Amino acid sequence: MRTTIYLPDELARMVEAYLKEHPETSLSALVQESLEARLRRNPAALLGLAGIVEKATRTAREGAEDFHRHER
Repeated sequence: MRTTIYLPDELARMVEAYLKEHPETSLSALVQESLEARLRRNPAALLGLAGIVEKATRTAREGAEDFHRHER
C-alpha cells in the first residue's frame, strides 16, 4: 500500500536525523517497524522499545536508575 502522511516539522527533523545515523534503515522500514510495534505487538514491548517500564521495584525518587548499581 502506498500512502502519503504528514509529519510535523520537529518530527520530520527527528526522522531525518535518525536515518542519517542509521543509513542501513530506510524510511519505509522505520515506519513499518514503528507501526508494527504499536499495532501488533504486546504493549509492554512498545514500552520497552521506548525505554519505559510498566512496573518498577523503585520509583525515580528512590533512585530506580541506580538500582542495578546498588544490587551488585
